[in-house]
Amino acid sequence: MTKRSPFKYFKTSPEIIRLAVMLYVRFPLSLRNVEDLLHERGIDVSHETIRFWWNRFGPMFASEIRRRRVQQLRAFSPWRWHVDEVFVKINGERHYLWRAVDHEGEVLESVVTKRRNKSAALKMLRKLMRRYGQPDVLVTDRFPSYKAALRDMGCEDRQACGRWLNNRVENSHLPFRRRERAMQRFRRM
Repeated sequence: MTKRSPFKYFKTSPEIIRLAVMLYVRFPLSLRNVEDLLHERGIDVSHETIRFWWNRFGPMFASEIRRRRVQQLRAFSPWRWHVDEVFVKINGERHYLWRAVDHEGEVLESVVTKRRNKSAALKMLRKLMRRYGQPDVLVTDRFPSYKAALRDMGCEDRQACGRWLNNRVENSHLPFRRRERAMQRFRRM
């Protein structure tokens, strides 16, 4: 069965749609600026049309870019993941946010669990490896659950631990923590 083209019922060519969406997403331009740029190239399109295209095709283009990026990273030899967990409060209950980040700082996966044990670490790592394959090196803090989970998966030789090796994933938690602190201040007021 052949896959149907997402551009099938559009009058405008897929190249123009892709150009308009990429201009809007890639550069800090407003919809009206993108409309003006396309108008200079002889393409008459409304800013509302560009917004519609962005809503319709943006997620598709993002997944394509992500897929290509992952394939390039797999070909790149030092395919490293940094994995860490952090405490978060959701509705007054303590939960754990497990996060995996690649060597460039891009968040690969996030999982929220109630417990902080081997089965939660196993859940996170299985989900990660199912989606991205196996890394060359897995950088963790010295939390024993990672070691036990990796032993179950047969990848214990890939683990690297160190005092400041996991800073990349620790820094990826910062925006979440800032948002959390801002929300607490609002409640106190």
